[in-house]
Amino acid sequence: MPERIVLAYSGGLDTSIAIKWIAEKYNAEIICLTVDVGNEKDLASVQKRALQAGAKKALVSDAKELFVKYFIFPALQADAIYEGQYPLATALSRPLMAKLLVDVALQEGATAVAHGCTGKGNDQVRLDVSVGALAPQLKVIAPAREWGMTREEEIEYAKRHNIPIPVTVANPYSTDENLWGRAIECGVLEDPWNEPPEEIYTLTKSPAKAPDEATYVEIGFARGLPVSLNGRQLDGTALIRELNELAGEHGVGRIDHIENRLVGIKSREVYEAPAATVLLAAHRALEALVLSKDQVRFKETVAQEYADIIYNGLWFTSLHQDLAAYVHSTQRHVTGDVRVKLFKGNCTVVGRKSPKSLYNLSLATYDKGDVFDQSAAVGFIGIWGLPVRVQAQAQLLGQPEGPLGITGPGAGG
Repeated sequence: MPERIVLAYSGGLDTSIAIKWIAEKYNAEIICLTVDVGNEKDLASVQKRALQAGAKKALVSDAKELFVKYFIFPALQADAIYEGQYPLATALSRPLMAKLLVDVALQEGATAVAHGCTGKGNDQVRLDVSVGALAPQLKVIAPAREWGMTREEEIEYAKRHNIPIPVTVANPYSTDENLWGRAIECGVLEDPWNEPPEEIYTLTKSPAKAPDEATYVEIGFARGLPVSLNGRQLDGTALIRELNELAGEHGVGRIDHIENRLVGIKSREVYEAPAATVLLAAHRALEALVLSKDQVRFKETVAQEYADIIYNGLWFTSLHQDLAAYVHSTQRHVTGDVRVKLFKGNCTVVGRKSPKSLYNLSLATYDKGDVFDQSAAVGFIGIWGLPVRVQAQAQLLGQPEGPLGITGPGAGG
């Protein structure tokens, strides 16, 4: 009896030809699992394509709500952005896909799971490590790491075996899309000097062709979670979808990133993330209003570490649990509303308010009603500047470089 292998099936080139390739090499029945995280609009055709390619079963898991609640929103609360640019859309979906792959494999009595990741990317690490944490008894098969075919050879393989695929040599781009954003690779984008052609974008309008009038949106947050848009209560999935359309119409959310991959190479990645761009900006603006200076400063460090954990495939770790507990604590007062202006590719926070705000008008104002005791500043400055004066008198004044302690390159005693 042939073994069973569960394949994470996207409907793209690699996973489509992987069905036949794995079945022949491993003498196995292939069960395809397509995880819907907001990436597919025609799941019926994806299932049909899998069966036409030789899959014994083609399953679909609607995981949009799980994705938003347990992956997107925790990352938003953490302000997780990789290298200051990438909102981690693809990276966030991989631990969820790994969990669902493992669930189906155990239900179906499979001995292995498979995916279409290459040996040069990050996704292979995210999926392999996650499966290893959740079900170490399962083998992980990655045919794209084994078969040694170029993209053109893969297309030819599909043609030779009558496997339906959605790409051609003339349309060489590799894409991955979900609710939190869309990634585009390959083709002319591999040369970082080339400007991304307009044809690659599907979620965002060109800023040059965006409306000539700005749109303002108001986002309501409760404990760090977005709960309303322009005064209407919405569930997470609906809010993100609507904001993707609104911000995308104004050209907001295009990202062109030279990215440091986990495997040690630099790659040129182009992303579209309209809703993520707006929500992350709004969330940080609200945090600036309700968190103390030291909380904001330390949380920036945590945000970077949290982003690295997601990017590096370490979701199912104790370190992630520890950081998530801290992030959750920081969100207890992040409640309020943020007003954002969308215009010609720009997302600008123009207003924020909160019942937990630390902004005190009577302290901040220079007009009538100012209660700040300016006379207290003299004593404060004296204490604050004490170590500066002590060091200057002992080490800087009278030195050859001058009373200001200015030195040039290579200067020393």
